[in-house]
Formats: sequence, structure tokens, C-alpha cells
Amino acid sequence: MKQHQKLGRRAAAMLVLVSAIPAAALAHPGHGVVAVPPAAKPGKTASPIDPAKRQWLAGDHHVHSWYSAGTKPSDDPTKPPTLVKAGDAVNPITTNARMAKRHGLSWMVATDHGGPNHSLMNRDEAYPELVRSRRMTPDVLQFWGMELDTPAAEHSSVIVPRSAGERDALYAIERDYNRREPWPADPARDTEGFMLDALRQLEAQPKPPLVIANHPSRTAREVGAYGAYSPAELRGWNDTAPQVAVGMEGAPGHQAASLAADGGVRADGERGGYSRAPTMGGFDQMTARLGGFWDSMLGEGRRFWITSTSDSHRHYTDGGHDFWPGEYSKTYVKAARTYDDVLDGLRNGRVFVTLGDLVSAVDVTASGADGRQRAEIGGELKVAAGSDVTIVIRVRDPKGVNFGGVSPEVARIDLIAGDVTGPAADRSQDSNSSTHVVQRFTSGTWVRDGQMLSMIHVLKDVRRSGYVRVRGTSGNELEPLADERGENPWTDLWFYANPIFITIAPATSG
Repeated sequence: MKQHQKLGRRAAAMLVLVSAIPAAALAHPGHGVVAVPPAAKPGKTASPIDPAKRQWLAGDHHVHSWYSAGTKPSDDPTKPPTLVKAGDAVNPITTNARMAKRHGLSWMVATDHGGPNHSLMNRDEAYPELVRSRRMTPDVLQFWGMELDTPAAEHSSVIVPRSAGERDALYAIERDYNRREPWPADPARDTEGFMLDALRQLEAQPKPPLVIANHPSRTAREVGAYGAYSPAELRGWNDTAPQVAVGMEGAPGHQAASLAADGGVRADGERGGYSRAPTMGGFDQMTARLGGFWDSMLGEGRRFWITSTSDSHRHYTDGGHDFWPGEYSKTYVKAARTYDDVLDGLRNGRVFVTLGDLVSAVDVTASGADGRQRAEIGGELKVAAGSDVTIVIRVRDPKGVNFGGVSPEVARIDLIAGDVTGPAADRSQDSNSSTHVVQRFTSGTWVRDGQMLSMIHVLKDVRRSGYVRVRGTSGNELEPLADERGENPWTDLWFYANPIFITIAPATSG
């Protein structure tokens, strides 16, 4: 009886704090999310965004079409190979957009790549199809972008701001900086210095694009080791272009690699194609390891965010390793339904990611004792030393089955905190020893109101700058374990939210 009374009082207190969720966000993902066209046409000045009117919009920034070409060697070895349409991915951009809408996405990015001179294929063939796709599926905001064959790394998504000049802007980026663009190959293009020069140029643009590192540990030798991407390299990117190089894929695509065409499992299938350093609950080790690389970046105070994508090339029912955009993985951005504000949300970390539609809304707020100052995901709360900070978490656990025919439920939500101590002396650092789970919430410690789960934790007497972040799971693993070959991705679902920074403000003199 006492426990029920206690939960009842907590419920009453928490429900006062639960703000109304926009009607569009209350629809189950893929079954009722209604996207609308951009509010302003390219080149026209949009009205200032009212933050209160932003809502969670699901999207995918890593989607390939049949303009991700293969190559056919030339009979003349002095001439470049021929690009083969549909040689790497098979679906038209128009199909990708239509399937993105069907699976509940409000935005997506066309990200093709290929071999030498692919910039011309993108400019002259892919872009006109994107324009047609925008007309055919106006409910999905469709960004122009590419997957950069990244100098001294592997791949990264480039997202170009929507504008009348977007076609030429991306053409110049691919022509000038893509390491596979020239023929013969130019070794100077495959150096870290070349990539940093490219980032400096992008950062200097009036409306800079975004660059997000894709599948960062896919080439890693083992857990705790790294491959094409290293911690020092990503620090260099972020230092050089903090408004451009803003993050990495927390959960990579190709998550259907362990599924057979009939929906059964492939015994040798590896989630994400991660053969040597496996994903953990579907997430890259750089994100999933508590107190690991991502936490080391946040511990420096870096605004370095995570996303989640499909990396869609070919659907698993058609012999591929992929889900459709939005079918399994979603990156939710808190934004108005405009190109500019979605890009702003990605740039500033108003993002959470989820697999298998485990959740469809995650709101985290941090507020000071008086409640007047508050910050949300991606934001910063400044408080005086010794202040109490109240963390309110509200998560929507949607009813109904997901696109895998499963009706997942949130089993646990973790509140995680770490200290911010400034720049690391060791550029290769990949750990933050201060990071820890502050509290694990379950059905006994949260309050349910329909599909909404609400919970509160108070950080007492905060005297060091730091950050908080939230993750959750459908399972019972205290920490995400390495994914085994042949694992069914629908049975192991996680979500992660980007952090809120809590900064100790300097004392003012009397």
C-alpha cells in the first residue's frame, strides 16, 4: 500500500511536468506520421522558428540509390573505368523517398558515391532525379548530399543546405575533395591533411554543409582498437570545422545483414557488416562502450553528436543486407518542418536515435532550482556551483507492432553522467573514467500515462561541469554486449539520446 501511495504521489508530481506532445508525434511510427513539404521555398527568407513549435521528425542521412555506381575497367588501361549505374545500389531515388514515407520518415538525404568522375553522374543524372522525387513525394524533405569517399578514412555523409545553388555546391565538393574522383588516382587526396584542408573550406562557406562520419568502427581490428577512423582523427576534424564535422553514426546501417530473404536468420550474418569489432546492441563501439570514445569527446565539452541510419543499398528480401529508410533505424531531429531547421537540429544535437521503433519521442530536460533556466537535448544549462539540477525524462513507448512484426516494450532507461574536464592531453584518448550510470529506471520507478513514461532524478550539490545523456533498451543487459553472428536484429533494440551539458557558471563578484 505504501509503495502504491508513493508512486501515486510521484505520478501526480511528474504528470504536471509532462508537456503536451504534438499530435503528429503521437502516431505510431510508420503507421500515421504525416510529413509536409518545406514551409519556405529555397532562396526565400523563412520566418524565425518558435522553439516551442518544434517536434520530433524522423529521418535518415545515409541512403544510396542506383547512382551509387559500380565500375567497369576500360579496355585501354590509360583511360578511367566506366561507371555502371546500379552497380553498387539498386533503387531509384524516387523509390527510396516513397519507402521512406511509408516507414514514417519526414526527411532523408540522397548520399551516392562511385568511382572516378562520379561527380558528373551526381550532377547530371542523380540531381534531376532528386528534383523529380521531391515533386513526387513532397511529404518527405529530401536533402541533396553524397557519401564522401573520405580522404584518410572510409566514408562520411555530406549534407548540403537546401538552396538554388545546391547542385553546383555538391558537385564542387565531390570534384575537389572525394578521394576516388581523379583518374589516375592521386595519393595526395588520401591524406589526413587533405581532409582537414577540405573541412576548412567547408567551414568557411556562408551556409556550411554537414559532414558525419559513417560506420566509424567497421574497419576496426577488434573492440578497443580502431581502423580507418581513429580518435585523434575525429578530434582533428572537429577542431578544424566544429560547425561541419559534428558527429558520427552511433548505429550503422546494414543491420539486416543477418536476415534471410524470408525473414529468417543467416547464421553467418553480421549486423552492420562489422566482421572483427562487432556492434553492441546494434551500435558502434565508439558509441556503445560506457565511458568510451564518445564519452571522452563529451568529456572535453565537444558538441559531437550521434545519429543512426539505414545505409540502404539493397533490401534484404531482394538478396541485400539492408532495411528500407526508416524501416528499422530512425534519427529523430527536433525541428520545424523546414530544410533549414532540420539541418540546424542535426548541427546542434537536437537528436535521439532508435532501432526497431522502440521509442518515438524522447524529451530530456535539465533545470536549476528555480526552474526558470532549463536545457533540452543538445543544449547547455548554466548553474552556480552547489546547485541542485533536476533531470526530467519523458519517453514515448508506442503501442502496436513495428515493421518487423514485433511489439517491443522499453524494459529499462539509463541516466548517464560524466564530467567535462577540458581538452585531452592525449589526442588518441578513448575513455572517460568519470562516466557512470546515475540511475536505472524500470517500470517500478517510472510513471506510465498511456504510452508516455515519465521519470525524475535530482543531481544534488553539483560542483563540476559535466553532461547527462539517456539510453534505453528492450532487453535486460546492463551494458550492450557484442552482437553475435546470426543475431536477429529485431530482438535486441536500444535507443540513445544526445547529451545536455551542465556548466558551472563563474561566481559573480558582489
